[in-house]
Amino acid sequence: MQLLKTLIFGLTLSLGATSLPVLAADNAASAATDQKVLVQQIRNATLKIDYAGTTFLIDPFLADKGAHPGFEGSFNSELRNPLVDLPMPAQDLVKGVDAVIVTHTHLDHWDGSDHSFIPKATPLFVQNEADAKLIREQGYTDVRILDRNAVFEGVQLTKTGGQHGTDEMYALEPLAEALGDAMGVVFQAPGAETLYLVGDTIWRSEVDQALAEFEPKVVILNAGDARFVGFTGAIIMGKDDVLRAHQAVPDATIVATHMDAINHMTLSREELMDHVQQHGIQDHVIIPADGEIMKF
Repeated sequence: MQLLKTLIFGLTLSLGATSLPVLAADNAASAATDQKVLVQQIRNATLKIDYAGTTFLIDPFLADKGAHPGFEGSFNSELRNPLVDLPMPAQDLVKGVDAVIVTHTHLDHWDGSDHSFIPKATPLFVQNEADAKLIREQGYTDVRILDRNAVFEGVQLTKTGGQHGTDEMYALEPLAEALGDAMGVVFQAPGAETLYLVGDTIWRSEVDQALAEFEPKVVILNAGDARFVGFTGAIIMGKDDVLRAHQAVPDATIVATHMDAINHMTLSREELMDHVQQHGIQDHVIIPADGEIMKF
């Protein structure tokens, strides 16, 4: 059954994506003999992860291009979000999903009240009771709070911490409330490479601790360097953090996401690729295009 699900995942995503690399077809075909980890970059921080035969949809932001105004007080707030279209129809994207993980309920990570693409009974993991309450009120009936001991269909899911901005920002109560909490998630299962989804955080001791404790082979970084006007620091990671992640876990593959889709991102894929090449770490970093599938 897991083998069949992995084949379906790879084949349906390959057919639905508009910007897959040539290797994507090989990824789907070879899943029959090497069932481990498939990651598809969708758009922004939205990902589809087939982990040991179980398919997770991460931070689904499924709105049409330009459906929402830019985030007030942030860089380029005159631009409407999202900046780009999904690489496939939203209704195709949610096919085959076993569970959804919402790292936090900012609009660009969760817009589940705006559409009916995700079935209301889908198992849905969140970081805390506040997020669970919000999503239950939107009609979702199987909302679960993630902790350090969650197992879903044989996959160990471990919540990790961080901070969605600088200490300066969190010293200001209105901004601290707006930024709120965000989590990361570590995926583990027998025979599969450990994957660390870092989430919306700047580099903090919690990130160091997770890297040291779990020694992941795949690290997914939200690396768009999002910023607010009037503050020197960012609210998520940027290009120097990609380099730092490689230095911390040199045997891991770093996947950089959360770029080129939301108004306040200040780091583009092109700029990050230049930075990666300047430091000679291009063999250890993937900067996927929307729709691209990666196999580990």
